[in-house]
Amino acid sequence: MGNRARVDHPPRPFLVRQAIAAGASPARLTRRDLRAPVHGVRVRADVPVTVVEAIAVVLRSDQFVSHTTAARLWGAPLPSRLDDELVHVTAIGTAPIMRRPQVIPHRLRIEGFRPELVRGIPVSPPARAWFESASVLTAVELVVLGDHLVGPSGLATIDGLAAAIVAGSRSARRARAALDKVRTGVESPMETRLRLGVVDTGFPEPEVNVDVVDDRGSFLGRADLAWPTLRIALEYDGDHHRDRRTFQHDQRRSNGFAVNGWIVIHATAADTGRPAVLFERLRQAFVQRQVEGRARRAA
Repeated sequence: MGNRARVDHPPRPFLVRQAIAAGASPARLTRRDLRAPVHGVRVRADVPVTVVEAIAVVLRSDQFVSHTTAARLWGAPLPSRLDDELVHVTAIGTAPIMRRPQVIPHRLRIEGFRPELVRGIPVSPPARAWFESASVLTAVELVVLGDHLVGPSGLATIDGLAAAIVAGSRSARRARAALDKVRTGVESPMETRLRLGVVDTGFPEPEVNVDVVDDRGSFLGRADLAWPTLRIALEYDGDHHRDRRTFQHDQRRSNGFAVNGWIVIHATAADTGRPAVLFERLRQAFVQRQVEGRARRAA
């Protein structure tokens, strides 16, 4: 009866072979109150479990979750196209490669490598997960991931990302190119995408999350992207800005910027898909500052 209780009320996914060794019958493990998220693993039917959590049950001590799967476990933003991605699993040294329908297998030819734990699952450290993801992500997506890791999350540093790049590997060139564009202080993926788009269009690179003060030093607000010497700010307004209190706060802040001589341009998700109008407004702001500068010099 005790053995059956362990099978009936498991705290998390469990191995079939361990349940049988503990006294459960094979027939018991086929009942409808249990389900098999992956081969050789059972979990109570009413307990939600991800494929990653199920795969973690069958990992050997010399295997770990890696690449974008590890990045997701670290809480990093990833493109929606990877939502149904297979689980990346890396074998260490001469360990056997995991061959399962739900797994993309890899090998790390470094004996003694020690992964880190996230929710009890062995995973690539954040910086290594970033480098591994260079083989999966686009150039922009890799910068987005890097910005997140070295940003407020504090999961990595730019030096740490650089140290994770394996010289001579197929992904090294892409990773180094992305690293050149990674910046600290970025607070959202859309800020990264806007910054990259602005630079690719030919504008000078903006500073990230700039504290704006008035002439007396009083804090006015923080600009997502800014050219402080020109007093131009580019703000990304996500869906949370539709909240009434957030909207009112944004209006007060924009008014404070305006009366202190700042030009504030607002961008939305729609602008990232079709940025021509946004960049034209930004170009006009730069032209306005050039005209004002010539006027001051002529006065």
